[in-house]
Amino acid sequence: MTQADPPGGVALAVARRIAERVLWTRVALRRRLESRSGEPRPLPPPMPDTDLLRDAASWQAAVEECKRLRLPLHRDIPKNWDALGAVGTILRTVGREASVLDAGAARYSSILPWLRLYGLTDLVGNNLEFGREVHRDGVLFRYGDITDTDFPDGRFDAVTCMSVIEHGVALEPFVAECARIIRPGGVLVVATDYDMEPPDTTGITAYGQPVRIFSPDDIRDLVWMATDHGLMLRGDLELEHTERPVYWNRTRLDYTFIRLAFDRN
Repeated sequence: MTQADPPGGVALAVARRIAERVLWTRVALRRRLESRSGEPRPLPPPMPDTDLLRDAASWQAAVEECKRLRLPLHRDIPKNWDALGAVGTILRTVGREASVLDAGAARYSSILPWLRLYGLTDLVGNNLEFGREVHRDGVLFRYGDITDTDFPDGRFDAVTCMSVIEHGVALEPFVAECARIIRPGGVLVVATDYDMEPPDTTGITAYGQPVRIFSPDDIRDLVWMATDHGLMLRGDLELEHTERPVYWNRTRLDYTFIRLAFDRN
C-alpha cells in the first residue's frame, strides 16, 4: 500500500500553529484598519454557485481577485478558487449577519477568516482533530463530527465543507446532519476533489483514509441524496472539464475541484 506523508508530527504541528497565528493576526489588523477607514469591503465578483474548476486559468483568476479584495491567500493556491466562490455564495444568499459553520475546518484555512473580514460575527469551525475550544478574533473552533453534531436544529444560516468529504466521510449522515442544522432558506456549500475520469487511487491513503476522487456518478448520487433531505442544488450541474489543474504532490495525482451549493427547503 502507498502511504502519503502523514499529516501529524511535531514539525508540521509547529508550522500549522505559526501559519494559524500569522493568519489571524493579519485578519484582526486588517479589520481594524478597514473599520477606521469606514469604507465598505467590496463583495467578491459573481461566480456560479455550483461550479467546476475546468482549467488553471480559472484558479489563477481567482487568486488575482483575492489579492484585489485583500483576502489572505490559502497556502494551497488552487483552493482559493473554491473558497472565493463559497464566500461569495454565502454573502449573496444569507448576508453579513449570517451564522456560519465551516464543517471539518482547519484554523489556518480561508472560509472563516474571509467571512470575518466581511464583518460576520457568529462563526464556528469544527473538526475531529480539535481538542479544547479555541477562539481566534471572535471565531470559535471546537471539536465536532460533521456527521453527528450537537448543534440544535436550524442553528446556522449556512454550512460550508471544503475538501473534507473525500476523506472518509459517510455521505448520508453528512447531508442529513447538514439539513438538520441549516435553517430553512439557508445554504450548504460543499467542495471536493473530482475528475470526469478519476485516476486509480487503489492503495493510496491520506489522513488515515483511502484517497477518493469523486466521479460524475458519485456527484450525481450526492446531489440525489441531498435532494432526499431537502437540500436542492442551486444552478446547473456540469461535469466536463478540459484540464486537470490541481496536482497533489503528496499523492502524485492530477484532478480538479467541484463546488456544489444547495438551498435548504
